[in-house]
Amino acid sequence: MPQESNARIAKELARHGYNAEREAITLLASAPNSAKAVESVVDRAPDDALRITSDHVRAVTSDRSGSSADSTAPDADPTASEAAPTASDAEPAASDAEPAAPDSKSTDPSADSTHESSPTRTTHESASSTSTTRSPVETEGSSSDIESRSDRNTDTVTDSAPHHDPDLRDLVVGNDMTGRSTGTGEYDDFVRTFRDRYERLSKVLRGRVNHRPAEAIADMPGGSDAAMIGLVNDVRSTKSGHWLIELEDTTGTFPALVMKDKGLADLVDEILMDECLAVEGTLADDSGILFADSLHFPDVPRTHRTGGADRHVQAALISDIHVGSDEFMADAWSSFTDWLHTPEAEPVEYLLLAGDMVEGVGVYPGQDEELEIVDIYEQYEAFAEYLKEVPADTEIVMIPGNHDAVRLAEPQPGFNDEIRSIMDVHDAQIVSNPATVSVEGVEVLMYHGVSLDEVIAELPEEKASYDEPHKAMYQLLKKRHVAPQFGGHTRVAPEERDYLVIEDVPDVFHTGHVHKLGWGKYHNVLAVNSGCWQAQTDFQKSVNIDPDAGYAPILDLDTLEMTVRKFA
Repeated sequence: MPQESNARIAKELARHGYNAEREAITLLASAPNSAKAVESVVDRAPDDALRITSDHVRAVTSDRSGSSADSTAPDADPTASEAAPTASDAEPAASDAEPAAPDSKSTDPSADSTHESSPTRTTHESASSTSTTRSPVETEGSSSDIESRSDRNTDTVTDSAPHHDPDLRDLVVGNDMTGRSTGTGEYDDFVRTFRDRYERLSKVLRGRVNHRPAEAIADMPGGSDAAMIGLVNDVRSTKSGHWLIELEDTTGTFPALVMKDKGLADLVDEILMDECLAVEGTLADDSGILFADSLHFPDVPRTHRTGGADRHVQAALISDIHVGSDEFMADAWSSFTDWLHTPEAEPVEYLLLAGDMVEGVGVYPGQDEELEIVDIYEQYEAFAEYLKEVPADTEIVMIPGNHDAVRLAEPQPGFNDEIRSIMDVHDAQIVSNPATVSVEGVEVLMYHGVSLDEVIAELPEEKASYDEPHKAMYQLLKKRHVAPQFGGHTRVAPEERDYLVIEDVPDVFHTGHVHKLGWGKYHNVLAVNSGCWQAQTDFQKSVNIDPDAGYAPILDLDTLEMTVRKFA
């Protein structure tokens, strides 16, 4: 008898209000009559159960082990069955070369032929082995692919997925400001925020320049060598084509002149207001201005050494689900969750969501005409149902985005108790935007990415663009701040601590927001913008946004290699 697919079983359990462990799904799929097995497990599940476990399934099958041929009990212990078939296609991965950035053509996910092919893991190799170099985008993974693989193996019993030992997992969240907001919006609150920014980022720069405070530099004799660290208060061009930069520290402000013949124009092009910067040079004869010889950003050290898990385990990096939108891609999402229940996805034990779980209400003009679900709470209820399709033993961390029901100003605290209660079926860790997550020795910085709009608008196209969002992320790493510019598109909430500073260098920087797929390495930091799960809306058409939808970057936590799987 052909087996029910894992995906159909997961959906049926979700329809009854349950999610399930991978092993429970596999046991149900291996039953001679999966439909009856599901019905029996649902009927006998404890009233307070939110998920179906392998113990629930075994309790039912053991009770019915002596019944007739249509019993829900399998003829043999599924754990003793033949090994599950390997995937028919090798997994690709992003190159470790620096910067591993796709060119403007390769960022178009539909143009797979533009990517260079390279040797990959064969289907005969162990699923836990690591290939050396692989092509960047997996073009299969849709539900039809999964079904066809299942149909080709209906004469065998699927091997039970190895049970995930929670003791092997290690997940620690840091920099979470949820419940710690102290700002009242008063002037003094903003002063404290920027003072904290200056103090923490200036520490990074002090080892590179012999700096002096602004008031001390003003008292130095003309012609002296000097260096200053400050927040950028102003940048403007002179009539002669030079640039005047005004820096501010805790003692005052001081101007620096960058001459056009100094070869620093490329760096000047990258400067944003309010970021922390160091300038070295020589004072004018009257000590009224500093002639710049060099500019320094806080930056990520080129020698940054990454961490890694001590076992083969993976994390899926996704964002911008947008449940509630007319253009939410439910079929692609189901294809993704179908795949998560397959043996090929067994190593995927973590799911990191970088914001915009729902479409929200009133986010942009005319949005109400593009909503399938018009009530914000009903949107989260629908999202919770889709989340049930994810294997119940997956560790989930999620941060809010600008479409979610939290304040727009960053840092954004995690959801309130009412929305958390709607999504508690999966015990997800819901933290602030941004947040740092240590996953089995890999440090991941999660940030939704609203400031990327500002970086792309302010900097030259070759340094930051929507087609290559990872390059805009490089700029944030260089500035060691996820939203350096104040007073523009990105709203900043004043707090005693500037939670937007990138104090510790991450191994992985994960963002969303711009609905574009892009990744690459900057000084050994893997920057990933994970695309979205929403097709192009009328509003996006009006602003020329062509989204990359239905992709799931899958990160090997032991090697930091990445596979991008396509589900749309």
